[in-house]
Amino acid sequence: MEATAKAFLRLVQIMDELREQCPWDKKQTIHTLRSMTLEEVYELADAIDAENWEDIKEELGDIMLHLLFYTRIGKEEGKVQLEDVLGGIAEKLIKRHPHIYGDTKVENEEDVKKNWQKIKTQEGQKTVLGGVPKALPAIVKAMRIQEKVRQVGFDWEQPEDVFSKVHEELGELHEAVSQQNKDDIEQEFGDFLFSVINYARFLQIDPEKALERTNQKFTARFNKMEAISIQQGKLLTELSMKEMDQIWNLIKTEEKNKTS
Repeated sequence: MEATAKAFLRLVQIMDELREQCPWDKKQTIHTLRSMTLEEVYELADAIDAENWEDIKEELGDIMLHLLFYTRIGKEEGKVQLEDVLGGIAEKLIKRHPHIYGDTKVENEEDVKKNWQKIKTQEGQKTVLGGVPKALPAIVKAMRIQEKVRQVGFDWEQPEDVFSKVHEELGELHEAVSQQNKDDIEQEFGDFLFSVINYARFLQIDPEKALERTNQKFTARFNKMEAISIQQGKLLTELSMKEMDQIWNLIKTEEKNKTS
């Protein structure tokens, strides 16, 4: 613990020195840092997906630097003190874990989530969905919305019920497409996606991760198809759809043979 505290204080000191002496660091604001912080978070996400612990360690350091950067700027403006940030999250965790730091009894993870939501409401959150950030990517936001309403009992009971809802929404999408009303199509397509994400939650699958796996699989197959095309002395633009489809199916067959 002593070594951790020493390393943390060293980073705080370096941040202070950079803010006071470096022209670039002195120029930054919470607004100029925002996009860079998001980029660092996505780089961490990439490292997590790859399960590359060296990269995870590096990206965690980058994000920690950003957190200290915001805190330093807040201190300069008289808005934030580092000890208040650290003390605030410590107190929040203690208060929201009464089954650890109090007398509350819980049986499982769902009880913990329900207590968490109940405490947040007591703390002043006016609505169940009030804590869902507006800036979240749509897929992640849908997941959070569904998880939040589940905590108050607004949820399907069986996965089969959700799957039926997926079919219902798909039917409504087909109907909207047949009417050729673009606004209705967009709305029904959104409803369909929301129901699919909900079904993924019931299957205990992260839809964001599942979609990214498909992105990577498609990219790998397309790149291989392009390489095969070049080996045959042609560009993809010179191939017909039928020829590309033949190469694509060949790649899929090779993949299946490797896994069988």
